[in-house]
Amino acid sequence: MLKINVQAHEENGQKKFRVWPEAYDPGFPAMMKTIPGAFWNPAIKAWLVPRRQELADQLVAVFGSGNVYFDQNWREEKQPEVTSPAADTHTAPELLRVGLHPDDAQRLILVVPPALTEQYLDTVRNIHGRRWNPVEKVWELPYTKMSIRFLEKYFPGPLLKWDFTPSPDIPEKQPAADTTRSPAKVEKVTPARYENAVTALEQVLMLKRYSWRTIKSYKNCFRQFIRHYDEIKPSQITRVQINEYLLVLVRDRRVSVSHQSQVMSAIKMFYAHVINQEEKVQNLFQPKAPQKLPQVLLEEEVTALFRAVDNLKHRCILMVIYSAGLRLGELINLRLSDLQPEKNRLFVRGGKGKKDRCTLLSAKAWDLLSAYIKLHQPIDWVFEGQNGGQYSERSVQEIFIRAKMRAMVNPLATVHTLRHSFATHLLEKGVDLRYIQELLGHESSKTTEIYTHITHKGWDKIKSPLDDLNI
Repeated sequence: MLKINVQAHEENGQKKFRVWPEAYDPGFPAMMKTIPGAFWNPAIKAWLVPRRQELADQLVAVFGSGNVYFDQNWREEKQPEVTSPAADTHTAPELLRVGLHPDDAQRLILVVPPALTEQYLDTVRNIHGRRWNPVEKVWELPYTKMSIRFLEKYFPGPLLKWDFTPSPDIPEKQPAADTTRSPAKVEKVTPARYENAVTALEQVLMLKRYSWRTIKSYKNCFRQFIRHYDEIKPSQITRVQINEYLLVLVRDRRVSVSHQSQVMSAIKMFYAHVINQEEKVQNLFQPKAPQKLPQVLLEEEVTALFRAVDNLKHRCILMVIYSAGLRLGELINLRLSDLQPEKNRLFVRGGKGKKDRCTLLSAKAWDLLSAYIKLHQPIDWVFEGQNGGQYSERSVQEIFIRAKMRAMVNPLATVHTLRHSFATHLLEKGVDLRYIQELLGHESSKTTEIYTHITHKGWDKIKSPLDDLNI
C-alpha cells in the first residue's frame, strides 16, 4: 500500500501540511485532489494542505491509518487562554481590521487574523492591486474607491472593523504609473553600414499598413542580412549571395522553418517593393514546413485548469479565451463595447490579418464576467492592468502557467492551447467545420482542417485489425 509522509510546513505565514509519497504512484494526485484545499507546489515538489485536524483525519481516511506518517511537531500550537472579568462570559469574535498605511498615504493595511485566514484568503487575493507584506504579516491595499467597494461587498457587516473613516476624495483606481521617472528600456540595435536600406524597408511596410510587430521582425531580419554583406551595397547583392546567406541560416545557425520563412519574406519585400529588383527573389526555395499537430487539452483538463484559479479576474481571462477561441492579442484588445451578452456573442476587432469577426460569448463566461465588471468597473478595455490601460500579454501567460502547474495538466500547453481546445471540442460535438472556421477567423479552410486530425470522436468504435486475427 502507498505510504504517505506528512510534515509541518509554513508558507506565506500560513500553516500547511507538506504531503508526499515515499514512492511514485500514478494514482496519488487524484487521491490528493479529494482533500479540500490541497494543491501541488512545484517549488518544493510536494502537495500542500491546510493544517487542520479535520484534514489530518481525512488524509488518514483516504490513505489508511497505517500508511500515513506524521512528523512529531505538526499539531497547532495551543493559543494562551485569555482571562476576562468574571462578569464577561462572552469572547469577542475575531474581525478583519482595515487601517491607514503608516508610511504610504496611497495604501491601506488589512489585518486578517490567523483563525480567519483559511476561510478568507482566496477572497483577499481577489483584491485589485493587493500585496502581502511578509515582514509585518499584513496585506497592503490601494487606498481607492474600488478597494473600499470590494471590502464592503465581500466582508459585510460586523466582520470588518474600520480603524478610520474613508475619505470621499480618494481616486476610483490607482493612478497610472509615472513613466517619466523610469523610462522604458530602449532595445540597443547595432546599425548596419547601409542602415538607410532598413529605413526604406520600414517606410514601405508602414505604407502597406503592416502591424508594428511584423515591421519590427522584418527590420531585424533584413538588418542581419545586409550586415552579413556589410561591405556590399544592398542593391548590388546577387541572387547567389542571397541563397548563400539562407544556406548559412539553415546549415550553420540551424534556424527554425518559421524564422527562415520570415527572413525570406523580408528580403523579398525589399527587392520587390523597395528597389524594384524582383528578379533577384523570384522562385526562392521555400522551406517545407513540418506537419505538427497542435497541443489540445481534454475537457476534463480544461475544467481542472479553471478550478485551479481562485482569482476572479484571472479565471475570467482564461474562460473568455477558451469560450470564444481567442488569440492572446485578441483578448487584451477586447473592449467593453465588443461584448453582446444578450446575443451570446462578442466582436473581435482587428484580429490577425486586421480582420474583424464575431464569435461566441458563453453564458457561463458572462456570469463570471458581469461579476468581475461590477466589482472592478473597467473603463474601456475589458481587462485593464493594475495601473489602467491594457492588460499585458506576459501577465496572461503567467496566469496560465500558474494554473497549469496547479492543475497538473499537459505541461506543453500554452495560452494558445485553449484556442486549439475550443476548436477541437466544437468539432467533437458535431459543429460544422465551416462554422468553426468563421469563429476562429481562419482565412483558409485548410488551416481549420488540422483539427480533424486531432479529434478522437468515434475512435471507440474502431478496432485494430489484429483483433480479427485467429491467433
